[in-house]
Amino acid sequence: MAGKPDKAAQKATQQQAKREKREASKQRRRQIFEAFKMQRREDKALIPIMVGVLLLSVAVVFGLGLIWGLHWVVLPLGIAIGVLAAISIFGRRVQRSVYRKAEGQPGAAGWALDNMRGSWRVTPGVAGTTHLDAVHRVVGRPGVILVAEGAPHRVKSLLAQEKKRTSRVVGNVPIYDVIVGNEEGQVPLSKLQRHVMRLPRNIDAKQMDAIETRLAALGSRAAALPKGPMPTGAKMRSVQRTVRRR
Repeated sequence: MAGKPDKAAQKATQQQAKREKREASKQRRRQIFEAFKMQRREDKALIPIMVGVLLLSVAVVFGLGLIWGLHWVVLPLGIAIGVLAAISIFGRRVQRSVYRKAEGQPGAAGWALDNMRGSWRVTPGVAGTTHLDAVHRVVGRPGVILVAEGAPHRVKSLLAQEKKRTSRVVGNVPIYDVIVGNEEGQVPLSKLQRHVMRLPRNIDAKQMDAIETRLAALGSRAAALPKGPMPTGAKMRSVQRTVRRR
């Protein structure tokens, strides 16, 4: 008697998981389609480039098939490669467009760090000013990475203070500092993720956990910051008043 309800409950759970998976997949497709429509409106060259890449891939693979005497056999392979190449082009152009819009806006660096793949422990806004300059902290296999965004003449001292404060806690663990921007010695927003992910691996996962625990005790010296790039046209004065109240 007890076995039947258990099986029924298990079956219901599996069906619910399948429904949730289908719904999540449908939601992803909807988001991709919306992103495609938005990008197509802003990027008139998108569709011609995607079609061109698709046709070129098919032509190249088909031509190789002619040489090998397998032209009709490899045609589906050429189409598949062309579709993947076109999707890759679409993804890169969307990403470039997103970074271009976000560049220079408060919170953009924190947003970029939050979207990194892998086991990175990101703490946005560990230090900041009422002008919305900020220092974000990342704990990863390289050690501790401090990423500053804002006016260079303000964030340099802010970054130095946070680096000094962090070094007292982490000991000999490497600390890297990065300033986001387009001037000499700075890292552009579009290259921030790649720059952080290419840093050398110096510590393991256990050390990361220990460092994160120790750093959590430091707390934050930042004003409230936007969770992501601030929308274009946002009034800085009203934002700064809100920050000061908090």
